[in-house]
Amino acid sequence: MKVVVIGGTGLIGRHLVTWLAGQGHEAVPAAPSTGVNTLTGEGLKEVLRDADVVVDVSNSPSFADDDVMAFFRTSTGNLVDAAKEAGVGHYVALSVVGTDRQPDVGYFRAKVAQEELIAGSGLPFSIVRATQFFEFAGGIADTSVTDGVVRLPGAGVQPMAAADVSTAVGRVATGDAVGGVTEVAGPEVLGLDEWVRTVLTARSDPRQVVTDPRAPYFGAVPGRADLLPGAGARLSETTLAEWLARA
Repeated sequence: MKVVVIGGTGLIGRHLVTWLAGQGHEAVPAAPSTGVNTLTGEGLKEVLRDADVVVDVSNSPSFADDDVMAFFRTSTGNLVDAAKEAGVGHYVALSVVGTDRQPDVGYFRAKVAQEELIAGSGLPFSIVRATQFFEFAGGIADTSVTDGVVRLPGAGVQPMAAADVSTAVGRVATGDAVGGVTEVAGPEVLGLDEWVRTVLTARSDPRQVVTDPRAPYFGAVPGRADLLPGAGARLSETTLAEWLARA
């Protein structure tokens, strides 16, 4: 089948295009660098012609509250309209576990808005909510520095490798539309502080990670289970130790 991957040149998109091609599908990466812009609509009609599936793994270039909301509302609206016009049979989008439990986080509010636009589109759809990616640990540390140390709460997380996220999204995309949400997560429950501390230590990063139950994560303090998947989530196999060894 022909699968168009919006955001197909990014971290998840690159892995996904490779996985789909390996399964014998025609995987088409779509991004501004390939002439496809979901914010302006440029190239959408052309790239979606004869597409069986569209998968949106794109992300906002800015995480500021207003910017990220504008990005997902505009890009999703344009993509939904183009997918309807093209007769796409399955619309898949990557979202985040816990989006509906963290209303004080602007990024999560924007992802909820994206999900609602897709669910209300009338298109056959599947939403894949994934937990945090191992690859994001360094970025989380960078945005959590206060007084020279990294301050993070011990909220539970179940992070996973980006390659495993892509495989999970690919399996959903090449199956029947779910008409709802599928959650995917890593095999281990770790503390947010513990996870980031382990990655920094493995990289010989000298920054100290201090456990602070009042420390925010992207603007809000998560509860112990707010970032964890629910029962029935599909679990990947790659552990943090295995990912660090490969990295």
